[in-house]
Amino acid sequence: MSVGIVMLVHNAFDRAEQVARHWAAAGCPVVIHVDKAVPRRDHDAFVTALADLRNLRFSKRYRCEWGSWGIVAATQAAAELMLVSFPKVRHVYLASGACLPLRPVQELIDYLKERPQTDFIESATTADVPWTVGGLDAERFTLRFPFSWRRQRYLFDRAVDIQRRLKLHRRMPNNLVPHMGSQWWCLTRRTLSAVLQDPDRKTYDKFFRHVWIPDESYFQTLARLYSTQIESRSLTLSKFDFQGKPHIFYDDHLQLLRRSDCFVARKIWPHADRLYEVFLTDPAGAMKKTEPNPGKIDRIFAKAVERRTRGRPGLYMQSRFPNEDWENGVTAAPYSMFQGFAELFEDFEHWLGRTTGARVHGHLFAPDRAHFADGQRALNGALSDDPILRDYNSSAFLTNLIWNTRGERQCFQFGPMDTQDINWRVARDPNAQVSVITGAWAVPLFRSNLDFAEIRRLAAKLQRVESTHMDVLRSPHAKARVRIWTMAEFIEAPMEPLQGILDEIGRSRTRRLSEAPRMVDLTGFGQFLQNLKNQGMHPYLMGDFPVARGVAADAKPSLKPYLVK
Repeated sequence: MSVGIVMLVHNAFDRAEQVARHWAAAGCPVVIHVDKAVPRRDHDAFVTALADLRNLRFSKRYRCEWGSWGIVAATQAAAELMLVSFPKVRHVYLASGACLPLRPVQELIDYLKERPQTDFIESATTADVPWTVGGLDAERFTLRFPFSWRRQRYLFDRAVDIQRRLKLHRRMPNNLVPHMGSQWWCLTRRTLSAVLQDPDRKTYDKFFRHVWIPDESYFQTLARLYSTQIESRSLTLSKFDFQGKPHIFYDDHLQLLRRSDCFVARKIWPHADRLYEVFLTDPAGAMKKTEPNPGKIDRIFAKAVERRTRGRPGLYMQSRFPNEDWENGVTAAPYSMFQGFAELFEDFEHWLGRTTGARVHGHLFAPDRAHFADGQRALNGALSDDPILRDYNSSAFLTNLIWNTRGERQCFQFGPMDTQDINWRVARDPNAQVSVITGAWAVPLFRSNLDFAEIRRLAAKLQRVESTHMDVLRSPHAKARVRIWTMAEFIEAPMEPLQGILDEIGRSRTRRLSEAPRMVDLTGFGQFLQNLKNQGMHPYLMGDFPVARGVAADAKPSLKPYLVK
């Protein structure tokens, strides 16, 4: 009778009865506290079901609301009853009705017998606790919390806010150093009795009654006053997610629990029949004797938390979608956006596709439709070229396109006549490679037969749009790989920028440019820009473009896609 078990129970009474009988059958006395919120009928039925066990007691009932003093009061009452009723108990193990022994109880008894003076309780100062969730670390001791966090959230938050504004501050009694840790501990009789019989217990109880979540700090703090040997760890495997909620173990966690080598685990799903059947068995069917090591499965839990909080790169899910920048990467794979190249070079899209092996689209965000590669009307994942569907959520359209075509590099054209809603999405995306020749939008205007007054109006409009876009790409918040050339400086030496683009997109870093695209005929373009200046419109995005400069070629680009008003 060296180990006594205190169980805090509030539901799943059939499982709690099963586990209590398992503890008792191994010779461990059991004291059970049933939450006062449980209806009297259910409580009485539970007591009756366990009436045949001689080494089992029921303690005085308290209402155990999460984060409240009632849980500590219930633990105190059950622990006091344990110490009084079973004087041979040397260690008291705190568990819940959702706890499940993973190893033979005799192994736990032997383990604690070899460590008669050791208290197993997670106990760390507030500065060293990384797992608190909710923004209240030291403040949970210095403020008062008279309202329920779950039932009276508004009043709870207002009370905290008012105390902060008034700079109200409570002091720890007797200069205690606050410690925090897991609620589930195993204390020696000597330490536990010293805590419960402390002459200043009324003072401590009065203080901790208004501490937030005192069940994670009351025994953790006071045990430091009396224990001669503390191992700051729990013998119970208890994992929490990023929101501070306990992980629930199901039947498919069987092998995971076996690998932990822990004595007890919580929180077990009440309907995990296989877990209860396997672990509440004879010693031959239990785990091997070894030191408890929950750290062996920490990597698996860390991956689960990362998958839940970050997900896969470029894949959005409901639990993260409302929160900006919670996604694990804006998109799923690298891609390239070109602005001004299709206007400056003949057949640029086909040339780029042949040279790099990437799928090269036209203007995906053109006003009339999404110009997919090879004239397709729908792309992977049933993405339609319909501009209404695309513009309903243009950012989602882009991320879906990259996700649906994983394994294949995507390139597309962009310009100031296109939908500009994706500008910030692309700029903040580390996967994006953006290459811009500013002012190239003027080439289709130069090649058109529009009235010069209309050309001037369009030029002014497109320049304003592109200037705003350049501000976005040059923002300190931009994470994309951005290269920007003025049209004048690009024409001076086009081979080096083209080679750099190919090096990044192409499959081989050693690929050399052997076939360059043909530049459109720019004869008279300098005079065209001067005419715009003469009409009062200053085309500054093209750079210093002399009036006499021109590049001869035969083909002329079409202006049709750009004249949608």
